[in-house]
Amino acid sequence: MSGVIAPTDALPPGAGRLPTFGRRSRAPGWWGMVLFCATEVTLFLYFIGSWLYLRGTVTSFGAEGGHHPALGIPLTLTALLVSSSITLRWGERAIRRGDTGRLTAGLVATLVLGAAFLALQAVEYAKQEHVPQADAYWSAFYTITGFHGAHVLLGWLMLAFTLLRHTRGHFTAERHLAVENTALYWHMVDVVWIMIVSALYLAPWLW
Repeated sequence: MSGVIAPTDALPPGAGRLPTFGRRSRAPGWWGMVLFCATEVTLFLYFIGSWLYLRGTVTSFGAEGGHHPALGIPLTLTALLVSSSITLRWGERAIRRGDTGRLTAGLVATLVLGAAFLALQAVEYAKQEHVPQADAYWSAFYTITGFHGAHVLLGWLMLAFTLLRHTRGHFTAERHLAVENTALYWHMVDVVWIMIVSALYLAPWLW
C-alpha cells in the first residue's frame, strides 16, 4: 500500500535516533565557560582599576601615605597557583589520550596545591596588623584578595567534584568536557592572581 511507513526494524542501525553529542569543534558548554571567565576577568580588572585610581588620587593611601607589602608570601602563593595550573594542564592533556591514571594524579596534585594556596593566604591574613577599615589601601586589599580567595575556593570545589566524577568512570578520551571547563576556570583564577600580585604587591615597590 502506498504511503505506508516502513517499520523501524527495517531501518538501518541508528537511523531515526537523535545524536547524543553535537559535532561542533567546541561544545556549547565550553563556550559558556569561556564567556563566564571573561566576565570574571572583567570584574577583577574593574577592581584593579579602582585600586590604581585610589593610588593616584588618595593622599593617605596606605600607611603614612604609602605601603610596601612584603613579597615572601605573595610570591610563594604565585608559585603554588602557577604550579597547580601546570599539573591540571598535564592531567587534562592526559585524558585527551585516554590516560585516566595521569588525570587522577593531575587532579590530586592540583587539589593539594590549591589547598596550600588557601592555607597560606589565611596565614598572610593572620599576620596582617591592619583591618579593612584602616584606610583605603587595606579596604581595597582585603576586597580584591578576599574575592579572589573565594574564587579559588570555588575552583577547588569544582576540582574535587571533577575528581569524584572521575573515580566513577565518567571521563574518557572522547568525553571529558567537565575536565576542560574546570581547567578553564582554574587557569582564569591563576591569570587573575598574577594580575593582582602585579598591581597590589609589586607595583607599590615601583612608585
